[in-house]
Amino acid sequence: MNLFEELTWRGLVKDISDEALIDKLNQGGLTFYIGTDPTADSLHIGHYSSFLISKRLAKAGHHPILLVGGATGLIGDPKPDSERPMITKEEVLHNFYGLKAQAEKVFGFEVVNNFDWIKDISTIDFLRDYGKYFNVNYMLAKDKVKSRLESGITYAEFSYMILQALDFLHLYQTRNCVLQVAGSDQWGNITSGIELIKKKLNKTAYGMVMPLVTDSAGVKFGKTEGNALWIDENKTSSYELYQYLINLEDSMIIEYLKKLTFLSKEEIETIEQDHLDHPELRNAHKALAKEVITDLHGAMAYEKALSISTLLFKGDIKQIASKDLKTGLAASPKSNIKDQSLLIDVLVEIQACKSKREARELIQGSSIMVNGDKVTDLNYVIKKEDAFDQEFTIIRKGKKHYFVCNFN
Repeated sequence: MNLFEELTWRGLVKDISDEALIDKLNQGGLTFYIGTDPTADSLHIGHYSSFLISKRLAKAGHHPILLVGGATGLIGDPKPDSERPMITKEEVLHNFYGLKAQAEKVFGFEVVNNFDWIKDISTIDFLRDYGKYFNVNYMLAKDKVKSRLESGITYAEFSYMILQALDFLHLYQTRNCVLQVAGSDQWGNITSGIELIKKKLNKTAYGMVMPLVTDSAGVKFGKTEGNALWIDENKTSSYELYQYLINLEDSMIIEYLKKLTFLSKEEIETIEQDHLDHPELRNAHKALAKEVITDLHGAMAYEKALSISTLLFKGDIKQIASKDLKTGLAASPKSNIKDQSLLIDVLVEIQACKSKREARELIQGSSIMVNGDKVTDLNYVIKKEDAFDQEFTIIRKGKKHYFVCNFN
């Protein structure tokens, strides 16, 4: 397969601006950019698919540029339902440096900041040199603007489209950047840049967008209980990322393997057949977790996440360092207890059991473990001196349910 055929097979092409782009992609040598606004100091896993397509293009001989919107981030791309909250210039600058370091380390991209060329443009120059090329009716027809007309959209948000088009023009003129790639929600902004380049320079630029990666219900990839999964390992641990990936829905896992890994068509088809034959083994999920975590955090981080997961599943928590144990059980119920507390009382107190009778039955049935040891003694007392770092005790009920007990 050539590059475009592979991108299509992986489901990574939703729209292209011109059929001529296909041959140019297959030939290599294009300078292209992908943009993001610095709303945080780390990318999240939802960005990963878009940035990965840029990495694929780089591997095929194209030159990627990451544009971090130090200027556009101060305005905010219109959301479909509401205005984005404004962030301070200091926050934007802090976030820019965080994203720059991350992009260079993880993806190897060259990074530019559109604040560098927008900051000195006067209002008059902005209107004369750029605004005059945009018909208001054309702007109103764009999906992001159209969706906000009933609820209302500010002039600042309305102008965002022009600023992003200005970026494309600037990179075209200064870097011979002829292509912008992004998720499909950026199609309107991309085509505005293409139009500006055509009107102002009488030159041809190109755009390509990929479908947004979602689950079967249309929820964006990487959204978990309202929280983003960050690419920064200090914000979201490799173990947390592993748990998210290993628990993705079965019906979507092959699509994720195509879009989020560099595994070949043959490798993915082999995994797919194994997944169809033995879905209970979750080998497709394990392959996805290995590829994504290794790409983002490295092989050692993946092995560590796998080890923590395996040891927790077995209940062999004594082999896990306290720091990693806290990470692995971050989502488990937590309670405060007193030193020298009777286990039966604690099981009821932390709501692991509904009654002391149930607690006794579980203890006698060898279903309770404390700090990795099975407890069958009805008079067992939980002591702070036996705790991990003399700070917290871990109770396991059955095979899956962990409870973290901190001492008052």
